[in-house]
Amino acid sequence: MHDMYFRDIYSEGMTSAAVKMNPQGRVSIPAPFRHELGLTPDTDLVSYVEDGRVVFEEREHLMRRIQQTALNSRATAGSPVDELLADRRAAAARETAETES
Repeated sequence: MHDMYFRDIYSEGMTSAAVKMNPQGRVSIPAPFRHELGLTPDTDLVSYVEDGRVVFEEREHLMRRIQQTALNSRATAGSPVDELLADRRAAAARETAETES
């Protein structure tokens, strides 16, 4: 019954397979996943836990994702120099206002 439930949830357009851990704690990546992702025996994978899930990601994909996140963060955060100048201008304006009053 549980297999049917999980299959209904995860099979909507996604490759899915039941996987079982062996007594030594090893899990094989099913062939349909390896084929879909183009994984070969020499593919470097990184594994981590995210939201209670074990995730395997190609090292190159992870690096590109981190780089893109950093670029996006930098683009939306603004220039540190601009922020420093704005802070200094605000401080100078406060000092001027204090001395004039």
